[in-house]
Amino acid sequence: MLRLTAIPEEERSLCIQMEGDLTARSAPQLDGLAEVFPRPPRRVCLDLERVRFVDATGAARLRELAEKGAELRGASAYVRELLATPALPAECTEAPLLARLRAGDEAAYDELVRMLGGRLLATARRMLRSEEEAKDVVQEAFLAAFRSIGSFSGGSKLSTWLHSITVNAALMRLRTRRRRPDTSIEDLLPRFDESGEWLEDPAGSNPPCEALESSQIRNVVRRCIDELPETHRTVLLLRDIQELSTAETAEVLGITTTAVKLRLHRARQALRTLLDREMR
Repeated sequence: MLRLTAIPEEERSLCIQMEGDLTARSAPQLDGLAEVFPRPPRRVCLDLERVRFVDATGAARLRELAEKGAELRGASAYVRELLATPALPAECTEAPLLARLRAGDEAAYDELVRMLGGRLLATARRMLRSEEEAKDVVQEAFLAAFRSIGSFSGGSKLSTWLHSITVNAALMRLRTRRRRPDTSIEDLLPRFDESGEWLEDPAGSNPPCEALESSQIRNVVRRCIDELPETHRTVLLLRDIQELSTAETAEVLGITTTAVKLRLHRARQALRTLLDREMR
């Protein structure tokens, strides 16, 4: 559930405080907000400080409101990561582009790089935490795609196929690094006593905005995401950060949609546990 509270700030300024979870279920509550935007010089601010969780649908809705003139204030580092991710390219542009690629149109190759390069680089960068390695992986992915475009069946979206190549290339690099063994996801999931009560109640921790300076929160979130086991971290990045659908994520990773949903749920729980520990 999402609670919206209008708070007048100045004569021509209105702040709308949002509290709760902004998801596909609660996003329709924002449908009427844009009606107050087109009356200049009125300024409308959306205060996101009390928003606990945002999914891909919620992030897309916030982007739409920002494009219509809303100022987004107080977003957590995790929400800012979602908002900063480039939007997926329009599906309708892929079919004619694919035909041109198969015909060897050089301009089509340039267009593909412009259309997907930023998003693929964001995926590789978040997985590898290395700008140079991320660029290398994306370059490798495009080269591999260009060499095998003739064998691409078109059964999936072109963007999904390239995501799959990029993610697999990044995973190969991660596996060649000397890293400590993955933490078991079970150690990071909520624990309950015999009565069903939390053994570690996150409510007792300080809110992130009070425990740390805002400039530190982004690093904390990234560090906690990096602590997740690889299989769960990758699903979280693809679904919540890159905004791939459940079906697309399953196709990229070669697993079932049920496995994606389970891993994503457990990854979110584990991330919350890690963030709670950091904030304490």
